[in-house]
Formats: sequence, structure tokens, C-alpha cells
Amino acid sequence: MLPRPWFPDLERILCCLSKTIMPTREELPRSEPFRSWTDDLPVCRLSGVGFSTNQIYREDGYRQEEHPFEDRSFRWRVDDSTSLYGVFDGHEGVQAATFALQRMAAEILFGELPGKTTDEEVKEFLRQAFFAVEKGYFDSIDERLAVRTSLQYEIPEGMSSYEAYQKFPHVVDKLNALNCEISSGTTALIALVHAGKLYVANVGDSRALLCRTDGNGVLRVVQLSADHDLRNEDELLRLKRLGLDVDRIRQGSRLGNQENTRCLGNYLVKGGYKEFEELACAVAEPVIAVPEIHGGIVLDESCRFLLLMSDGLYKSLEEATGTDQVNKEIAQMAVEQFRIQSTLTGVAQAVVDKIVRIHHDVYMSGSTASNGQSRVGGKRDDITLLVRNFNFPLPNALSSPTNAVVRFNPVVTTVPMPSFGVCEETTTNENSLTDATETTDDQQNDTSTTESSDVFPPTRNPPDRRRRIKPYVDFSDFYKNVEKARQEGALPPDIEL
Repeated sequence: MLPRPWFPDLERILCCLSKTIMPTREELPRSEPFRSWTDDLPVCRLSGVGFSTNQIYREDGYRQEEHPFEDRSFRWRVDDSTSLYGVFDGHEGVQAATFALQRMAAEILFGELPGKTTDEEVKEFLRQAFFAVEKGYFDSIDERLAVRTSLQYEIPEGMSSYEAYQKFPHVVDKLNALNCEISSGTTALIALVHAGKLYVANVGDSRALLCRTDGNGVLRVVQLSADHDLRNEDELLRLKRLGLDVDRIRQGSRLGNQENTRCLGNYLVKGGYKEFEELACAVAEPVIAVPEIHGGIVLDESCRFLLLMSDGLYKSLEEATGTDQVNKEIAQMAVEQFRIQSTLTGVAQAVVDKIVRIHHDVYMSGSTASNGQSRVGGKRDDITLLVRNFNFPLPNALSSPTNAVVRFNPVVTTVPMPSFGVCEETTTNENSLTDATETTDDQQNDTSTTESSDVFPPTRNPPDRRRRIKPYVDFSDFYKNVEKARQEGALPPDIEL
């Protein structure tokens, strides 16, 4: 090493070189963010969305994601009578979810929806939109499917996976990479508001909840979607009729390479389902893209708000608390946040954050179930929650989306559950939430004769910003002493009151 006197400007030279090699953030070239044609669609101001990325828990509290965020959602207002909402929960990558979001919007918004007048016509229109998205996605991966077929012919038939990798490692590596790409799939949950009615269509286990008041003013939760998973007895019966061993599938907890019995995309469990040993005996594709559709539900004054969520939300709460009324508890959380937040996005995000915190706290506490195992696993899935308000009050909003004056007393009542008859093809789940009758201020403050909720504590009504504030300093003693001093002549002459 040369002595330092030979390089009197060594620090300056190294500093210049470091700036050349390692540019600052301001010096880095800025790339334009990716934009889709859907970015220019008008956002529905009567809705909000909250989300949380997946997380692997660590004892030191450091946040670590298992994979990139795979949920997608939209909330668009088409015109005064039509708006469209959707939640897509992707798996094995986000390709299928992103494609489904954009193509579903095109199929519905640019289709012949304005000409549909009956409920059956709208349902068939939505059903065909799902089929078109599925076909369009598989058309988009045609080249990869062709390459995959060509590579499969390079491996002799009947050769085991181990032997194939020993003799054709490069071919097997390419096949595995292609399999990862073409196995991308997604759930799809669509809510359409059209001509004063609500329609909900879904494949997969994303969930839609409608909160509405019944004839007695009690807020109830109605599930308008079907969970297409291996806990659904109707889906298990469908698989059994296809010739599958349902008991074996239940033990494995998966259908091929996924948990859902219906989805969009994922070629491996559709066109390639014969490659799975437990699915090979099926007489037709076991995983389908046929949506279940509920509607049309007339959006009258009883309809308060709609919740659309990916399964990460309700499954995290179920796992952490062991509740068997998860729909009711999520709706109650939303009611709480309606009282507090000033925006609908704030409502949705606050509910998500609360459930995320509950799930993480249970893990960090080391809580165990009755069987001695940890109550929650060491990770959590992606979460998305979309809230669409109809006429539920948001008292702290700077510009409230509704002018309706409705007061909700946070008391759970035991009122017989009425049957709404939302859809004859399926059974909806209903839960009583809270008393929604109009009351006076005195009645709201007096809850001594009613039964309080055991899920969340009664809270005070939002403060009236225009009422006069009672004085909190009592000056009566001061004035009394001044008057006494005046009468006794002890009051200084320069004080005048």
C-alpha cells in the first residue's frame, strides 16, 4: 500500500467514485408506474377498501412476507343506476387475479347489461361473463401450454418423476417452471348494483355479507355467497358424483394443488386434472368456473351496507378466536368503525387492522387449543375487505355519503330470525346484530333494562359538536369571598368586579 502523503485527496476521489457507482435515490432513473385501462374508471365514492399483506410471524416481531400480495379488488361507478365491485384472491401468483379483474370489468361494463330487465337475464349475463373470463385466460396462456405439451413428449411415457429428473433434468426444470405459471388461479366475487337491485356472483371462498334491518329494526347479517371448499357438503356431493373418493380428498385437505372446488384459471386442476392421482378417476373436470349467483335483492331502506372479503379475513378471526359466528362478529366490528371513522376506507382498514392484531396477539401469547396445539399457525394469508355503504350513518364523515338519520343502540336482542328468501337455489346465513330502532337521547343513555352485547361493550353515542359545553371550573366560592370582603371593607380599592 502506498503511503498516505502520495494521495492527499484520497477521500475526495473515493467519494466521487462512490457517487458514480452508487447513485442516490434522487439520481436513480424513475420508471412510470404500470397503468391499466381500468385505472381510468370512476371510483365509487360510496365504498372503501382495506387490506393487509400476508405475514410469516417471527418471535422478534419483524414483519416478513411469504409471497407478494396476491389479492385484487375494484369498486367502480358506471352511472347513476349501475356500480360494480369485485374481490379476487389469487393463488400461485397474481397473473390470474389481475387478468380476471380487467377482463371481468370489460365483460360486464361493455356487455349488453342495459338491455337486461329481469333477474334471470342479469344472472345469465353474469354467468356468461365468468365463462368468458375463464376462456380468455386460458387463451392467453396457449403458447405456454403448447410448450409444456412439447416438453412432455421428450420424456418417455411411464417413467417415474425421479427417473425423469435423473435423465432429463433440464426438461423437468422447464416443466416445473411452466407448471407454476399455468397453475395460477383466483377466486372471484362480484357484486353488481343495477336498477335498484343487488346481484352477487362468486367462485371460490371469498365471501359477501349483506347487513340489513328486519321488520323489528334488528340489524342482521345475510351471507350472499357460497364457500366453494372442502367444507361445503354440496360441493363434496358434486365431486362424489364425478367418481372421486371424497374421504380421501378430505384427508388431504386439497383438491389437486388447491383448496377451492371452484375458481378461475389454474389449468392443472382443469384441463390437466388427470395428472393428479386423486383426481384421475373423475369423469369430468372436478374444479369448475360455474358461479353461484344470488339476486336480485331490492335495495330498499332496510339494506344498510355490504361487505366483500377474501378468505384471509374471516379465517384469521375464526382461527384466533374459535368463533362459530364469524360473520356476525365481523359485521359488529364494521358497525363499531362506522361510529368512529370519517371515511369508508377508514372503516374497512380499521376492521382489517383489528383482526390482524387479534390474530398476531394470539400467536405471540402462545395460546393453545384444547388439544394442546397452538391456536394459530405461524403465518397469515393476504386480506382484503371492501365496504359498500347504502344508508348506514357515518356521523364523523366530512361529507357523509348518506343523509339518512338512523341511530343504532349497541344492544343485541333475541328476535326470531325471519327468512328473507334471497335465492331459492341456496341457503343464506343470517345473524342478529343490534337493535336499530329510533330512540331518544334519554333512552339511548338508559340501558339498565336491556341485555348488553357480550361481543363488544356498549359505547356512548357520538358527541354533538354543536351543543354547549358545561363549565368545568366553579367560581362560586371566589365570588362569595369577594362579596364578603367587600362588605367587611377588606376589598382593595383598585379591584372592581
